[in-house]
Amino acid sequence: MAILGIETSCDETACGIINLDGKVLSNVVASQINTHAPYGGIIPELASRAHLINIYKVYKQTLKESKISSKEIKAVAVTYGPGLAGSLLVGINFAKGLSMSLDVPLIGVNHLEGHILAALIRDDKLILDLDNSFFPSLCLLISGGHTELILMKSYDKFSLIGQTRDDAVGEAYDKVSRLLGLGYPGGPIIEKMAKNFSDKNRYVLPRSWLNDTYEFSFSGLKTATMNLANKELYSNNLNKEEARKTISDISYAFQESVFDVLYSKASNAAKEFNCKNILISGGVAANGFLRENFLSQSSFKVIFPEKQLCTDNGIMIASRGLVDYLKNKKLDENLEVTPQLNIL
Repeated sequence: MAILGIETSCDETACGIINLDGKVLSNVVASQINTHAPYGGIIPELASRAHLINIYKVYKQTLKESKISSKEIKAVAVTYGPGLAGSLLVGINFAKGLSMSLDVPLIGVNHLEGHILAALIRDDKLILDLDNSFFPSLCLLISGGHTELILMKSYDKFSLIGQTRDDAVGEAYDKVSRLLGLGYPGGPIIEKMAKNFSDKNRYVLPRSWLNDTYEFSFSGLKTATMNLANKELYSNNLNKEEARKTISDISYAFQESVFDVLYSKASNAAKEFNCKNILISGGVAANGFLRENFLSQSSFKVIFPEKQLCTDNGIMIASRGLVDYLKNKKLDENLEVTPQLNIL
């Protein structure tokens, strides 16, 4: 017996199946990176069309890899927000049809809560027996669409502490990558360039602290990076090697600025709310520089998802759905798309 999770909030079409003991049976993702890369970002209309093409094939492959039959699915969990309206609609409509045909409950999942649960999956098993020695924990959710600090009081109780006022951190990575001429998606490219710095102290970019608040702002950092690039990269007649070194050093300075703000605010929030751990989830949590520095510098136990579970996937939705299923918390067939959904 198992739970099926469906994720189509942005540009990945994904399904995952987890059994009632928390064991991951399958997790299939159809990426659209090659579709959107020429545009330097996600085109919503193209994303929703690709979901329409991929959703049934991804579901069938997920079922095949799980080695169970559709009759063993006890509930269908699906992301209903936040995300792109057209993309969400594809997943929800598919999930509704499937839940009706299988005569099983439909469970709506907050995409953000799914990312948080991904950090509790280890060796293909969702940890289901955490108690008060683990909670409360602080969650830092960092992705292309979100930068949020969330207090996790239990498996299904969350409260928002702070969020970005403008760009999400992953969005800032993409925009900086584009202005440096590096391409899309920006996170992995900037991380790679930063590793090859020639002088890590060459440039220092500003930190937007927004004192006395747990909110974030990355638009100023993005602008400062653009101004630095215009001065050091585009206004000088650099040869290929000089340009590479300059881009690498700017990339390092950008990553260092991002880390300092994320680390400081997460650490301060964890102390204020007496948290036992810091969970860091979302696509940007795959960044090696952030992972290494959080783990080496924090006095808290820092927990990251396995790298393949940082980006959008179906098993994180199935995991969150499993928690609700085990508590008999089920939504009805009137589930609607909620693009601006947030943590309450």
